[in-house]
Amino acid sequence: MAEFTVSLSKNSAEAVWGESAKLSFNESGAVIHLPDDKLNERLIQQAARKLDGLVLPAVSLSGDWHKEQQWVFALSFTRARKPASINWAETQDKAALEQEYAALLFTRQLVNDTPEDLSPVTLATRAAQWLKSLGGDKVSYSMTVGEELKEQGWIGIYNVGRGSKRPPAMLVLDYNPTGNAEAPIDAVLVGKGITFDSGGYSIKSSEGMLDMKCDMGGAATVTGALGLAITQGSEKRIQLILCCAENLISGHAYKLGDVLTYKNGVTVEVVNTDAEGRLVLADGLMAATETGAPLIIDAATLTGAAVVALGSDYHGVFSLDDNAREQMLKAAKEENERFWPLPLEDFHAERCPSAFADTANSRPMKGGGGGGASNAAGFLSRFVKPEGWVHLDLAAAYHGGATSEMPVGATAKGIRSIARMLNNYTA
Repeated sequence: MAEFTVSLSKNSAEAVWGESAKLSFNESGAVIHLPDDKLNERLIQQAARKLDGLVLPAVSLSGDWHKEQQWVFALSFTRARKPASINWAETQDKAALEQEYAALLFTRQLVNDTPEDLSPVTLATRAAQWLKSLGGDKVSYSMTVGEELKEQGWIGIYNVGRGSKRPPAMLVLDYNPTGNAEAPIDAVLVGKGITFDSGGYSIKSSEGMLDMKCDMGGAATVTGALGLAITQGSEKRIQLILCCAENLISGHAYKLGDVLTYKNGVTVEVVNTDAEGRLVLADGLMAATETGAPLIIDAATLTGAAVVALGSDYHGVFSLDDNAREQMLKAAKEENERFWPLPLEDFHAERCPSAFADTANSRPMKGGGGGGASNAAGFLSRFVKPEGWVHLDLAAAYHGGATSEMPVGATAKGIRSIARMLNNYTA
């Protein structure tokens, strides 16, 4: 098959393609017709979706594409199953695009894999092995699995995952480019890695459970971001903590009414076993805080409330540190990724009261009630130092169905912004 090229043009399509057509075809491939010199993101994405529908094995981007136009094309053209390969236009940004696209492919594949193939230990192992392949001897890691979690006091991950026959796991990975074991840790990434979320005894509907293989999207996103930062040549020491578990129902599963006592002494009443992400992240945030790192970013597909607030186009940003929040938003703007600040104040930590513990893990009502995303962030604030902490609720991490602009499945949106934040953050 001859090479299928895709080019851009500011000329109108010939009348045969329809009035105001934005996509036309010629003997060598397709032409996307742009009205001006702006990015025209949605127009390029819509054209990419139409071209992806042709199930082409490969395309070559030809002519005058700038970097961001190529990136938005790739976001929309890269389908979940057997994605076509992309040959980038010959520009000075080609190497950077290849680095970013490799991180995107890894992140999407991890999220889109079936829950049967991606157990908690498998998730942690694949993340570690990929990062090791990029960082070589600059990367080291350890994994705590099953009953060892309970013995070491990581009771959030342990309890959420103990209902499954496949044990929960906590990955702690260290990227240390200096090789100096005494070098300070510059940043820690914490990811929610729920490889399948049934809701536990607060069981989801069948429809609500269908896409819950994506509930490890936070773990995949921070892994992809760290991988990108490594290939970009980051000289900062960065740790990655993945909190991995399957939230299933069994005779050994945790139950409503249980009270968990965390390492820092905070007691938590379980009023909703489907509010499990914050329970595992609490462990990860405590471990991150112990490092003394000036920057901690956690990422999670945490609440339906964030999706209600933001739809599937934006990630929610929460922080008690104005400087950290603004730098995260700045990084996202520079990477053309949609992040939006949502409220978080000290009082949000008190919005899930319990008569039996210091706090509950939610409020006993559908979706956790009003302000559910902020209340979840407030819960997390009990387990982390506020300075330099950013919580990302990844409302735009996954699409349950294809749209005119995005394919079905994982998006990997956020990996570029987090990588930029890692490289540029100043306390």
